Amino acid sequence: MNNRLELERVTVRFGGVVAARDVSFAVAPGEIRGLIGPNGAGKTTVINAITGAVPLTEGRVLLDGHLISGQASHKVSRRGIGRTFQHVEPFNEMTVLDNVMVGIGRSTRAPFWSAAVGLRSAYRTELATVAFATETLDAFGLLPYRDARAADLPFGLLKRMDLARSLAARPTLLLMDEPTSGMSESEADTAIATARSLAEQRGITLLVIEHNMRVMMALADRITVMQQGAVVAEGTPAEIQRNPKVIDAYLGEELADAGR
Repeated sequence: MNNRLELERVTVRFGGVVAARDVSFAVAPGEIRGLIGPNGAGKTTVINAITGAVPLTEGRVLLDGHLISGQASHKVSRRGIGRTFQHVEPFNEMTVLDNVMVGIGRSTRAPFWSAAVGLRSAYRTELATVAFATETLDAFGLLPYRDARAADLPFGLLKRMDLARSLAARPTLLLMDEPTSGMSESEADTAIATARSLAEQRGITLLVIEHNMRVMMALADRITVMQQGAVVAEGTPAEIQRNPKVIDAYLGEELADAGR
């Protein structure tokens, strides 16, 4: 498994505002890394910097030792980096199954020319894509909604569909921005357990922003804490829960309660 992510002194400025300052951390292949902090801490800016959505002012981002910062977003994506957003952007008129099949992407589909001439390989590939998408839907408890239009789903189910779509694409590294927002506690527990299981099975490294501390403590192998654009702490969930600096700074009793 080769998908080690490294951030080295990443700094992002917007005019006179420093959104991220000297951010350095590494995510090991197969790891589930949490990224937490208060609103405005710079978490989403860091994800945007990794994906090429915003330019770095200083520093660099590497994947498997190869420089990816400074590349266009579509080139970063081709290296196997996927992303989910806080707000789901489904293909509303398509079914849930078709949304997930679109997410699987070009890597599992036969070339256009082979499909056009009706080659048997294209048909087999399409069947495999449907089967894989269906398997992923089943894992997230979405099979009953397989043929429903995405536009007809409530927000909680849309978030689950978005997780299914992202994991079905089999990225080597998936960046997740508040994947459980809008879900009930039970939905969040189930979705996160499924995401963790599928990531482990499919060799996907996860970097996750999540404000639900209880979910984060159950999901992450290690957690990086940001405040005012900078990294202020890093460690296992247990270490972060016991870190007086982190608790006193902004998380208060919520962090301590998350492990109970």
